[in-house]
Amino acid sequence: MTKKILLTLCALVLTACGPAAPNMDDLAREYLYLELSMGLHDGGHVDAYFGPEELKKAAEETALSLDQILTASTDLAERLAAIDTGDDKMFGMRIVGLLARLHALDTRIAINKGELPTFDDESMALFGSKAPDNDAAHFETILQELDALLPGEGPLSKRVENFNNEFAIPLDKLPAVFEAAMAECRKRTLERIELPEGESFTIEYVNDKPWSGYNWYQGSSISLIQVNTDFPIYISRAVDLGCHEGYPGHHTFNALLEKNLVDDKGWLEYSLYPLFSPQSLIAEGSGNYGIELAFPGEERGEFEKAVLFPLAGLDADKADLYYEIADLTAKLNFAGNEAARDYLNGEITREEAAEWLQTYGMMREDKSMQRTRFIDTYRSYVINYNHGKVMVADYVERGDADADERWARFEAMLSSPMLPADLEKQ
Repeated sequence: MTKKILLTLCALVLTACGPAAPNMDDLAREYLYLELSMGLHDGGHVDAYFGPEELKKAAEETALSLDQILTASTDLAERLAAIDTGDDKMFGMRIVGLLARLHALDTRIAINKGELPTFDDESMALFGSKAPDNDAAHFETILQELDALLPGEGPLSKRVENFNNEFAIPLDKLPAVFEAAMAECRKRTLERIELPEGESFTIEYVNDKPWSGYNWYQGSSISLIQVNTDFPIYISRAVDLGCHEGYPGHHTFNALLEKNLVDDKGWLEYSLYPLFSPQSLIAEGSGNYGIELAFPGEERGEFEKAVLFPLAGLDADKADLYYEIADLTAKLNFAGNEAARDYLNGEITREEAAEWLQTYGMMREDKSMQRTRFIDTYRSYVINYNHGKVMVADYVERGDADADERWARFEAMLSSPMLPADLEKQ
């Protein structure tokens, strides 16, 4: 490590270079400095940061190379691993969480250097889990069920697309529909979870993105939520995005982490959200599971038919069939994992990945190509949405938990340094 970098680290952590043993605040500041340094090499690495501004400035001034970040990360991990956490469970979870984040950071450094692991090894290193491997026969069964629901001439994917287009929200009605959906998601969440005073969000409508929606957390319990309007947005996506990006999804998760870990406990490391880390599996999994948690059973369909359909100017006569098709189509989401796994492992081309998504994911051609852009950008991140949801659901619903217990577990999960491995513990 160069003298300049060493002096910078000493200045940042104050006591770490003196005679006293480093404390956790010092180590957390070192960690933040390294993640922010990585963000200069990888624009999507730091998803949110609301920590000390001097750490960001220090990272920009020193501009560490990838190898320098790796060396410092290894050194920090060794010091963290040597800490005796005793019987303090939360402190132990904090140390393990930091080590998992540093392991993910090291993996992203390797990827940025062109050292590419296999899809499953990458997802395990970054997100703490790997998704099941489903073959074509698994998806064929689902496609047969869809075909029975929408018999007719022409490709099944086209029949499904044409049917779903009857439920597309007109662009001029999009803001009203989304605001109503978000308001309902928020109301239902606040009935169960107390959020920090003054929390809020803003919605923007954007184009030419590899994703359908995104939450940019600003700190102080404030979010910017962007919705991509490149493709038709069906009526069910309003509640999907309202819950996933907002309540009880990403906005709720980030606000609770900031309040409970950063503000109350002083755990500075949680003032930064590294996108490629185990936190993302819980974030995306809870975002998707939160839809069902907020709208259990038939409640979602009832709300959409009573409130959102009229706002969008849509006919609800075929709504029940629409929901049945949507439920089956959702099961095809795992086809995206297979396309990403084989594509990133070099077993199929981009065009073949897009064809797989069209056949087994029921995506239109241009949508499938957008999805390959997402895979290029986010790689094994795709498992967090579907596999993450299954893991969160299994944890929250374990033991036939009733609604009160599900919400209590969900809130506890969003307010703690839990890792994906913790979801699997009995």
